[in-house]
Amino acid sequence: MKIIYLNHQQPAEGFSSCVATLGFFDGVHRGHQFLMHHVIEEAQSLGLPSMVITLDCHPRQVLHSDYQPELLTTLDAKLQLIEKTGVDIVVVLHFDETLARLSAREFMAGVLKDQLNVSKLVIGYDNRFGHNRAEGFDDYVRYGQELGIQVIQSHPYEYKGIQVSSSVVRAFLKEGEVDLANSCLGYAYTLTGKVVDGFKQGRELGYPTANLDTEDSGQLIPACGVYATQVKVGESDKWLPAMTDIGTRPTFGDFQRTIETYIFNFHSDIYGCPLALSFVHRIRAEKKFDNVTLLVEQLKEDERMVEELFRKNHANE
Repeated sequence: MKIIYLNHQQPAEGFSSCVATLGFFDGVHRGHQFLMHHVIEEAQSLGLPSMVITLDCHPRQVLHSDYQPELLTTLDAKLQLIEKTGVDIVVVLHFDETLARLSAREFMAGVLKDQLNVSKLVIGYDNRFGHNRAEGFDDYVRYGQELGIQVIQSHPYEYKGIQVSSSVVRAFLKEGEVDLANSCLGYAYTLTGKVVDGFKQGRELGYPTANLDTEDSGQLIPACGVYATQVKVGESDKWLPAMTDIGTRPTFGDFQRTIETYIFNFHSDIYGCPLALSFVHRIRAEKKFDNVTLLVEQLKEDERMVEELFRKNHANE
């Protein structure tokens, strides 16, 4: 897959004719994958390359300075997921205020036609683009006819009775329903960040944890609670079984929310290392205990449940 980073004000680069779709594609969930496979099929039927056009940041981050994103994927993770669909080309379009002011027709003429040479555009069933997203599919079809771009619309995608969307995935994660979120995504929801110093209370309890800082990623943090998770440390490709607590450590008083992961049978010093944290199942909600002894007893039970879950999953593979 070829990745092209493009400023909409750059001169045209002589792209060959292609079939494309466009969107932010946060999470690259099953609905997005369905749309991209539709693009690939259309492109193959015409003997043309397939293209996905996405943005380098969320539009609201540019239009509203106080907007705090709750992303499902970083840009790098999004590109890796798009590559798995088999698309030929991904264009990462720089989003700024100038691009935001373009009408749909101006965008189709200046970017899709003149810069990227799109001959066929496959639109997601609920996708709108252009200034203030003021126009809809019928307008895109009309502009396409004027510009020589055939515009067609894809269908909604349902998985096990759920109409999949990024908003639905976010809602599941905020409720701690990582199993349902993962079903919609088609993979396990994964946070990325760096291991930083924590309060080291887990070490005193016999559960030394890696404290994950995800601030730079802008990703959504699932609901507070204890989760069965898997981690990848640094550049390793190996997933390690783990148990993660998201919460404010209420037994010790109210603190800022942390993401603390106990990696099974792991003893290396990983402070400062990048970490990928993949969510498998929520074991329980956050709970305040009357004393530390009761907390440790619960942690032992949590550990037993997580290990049993991984044993069952391994047996079913």
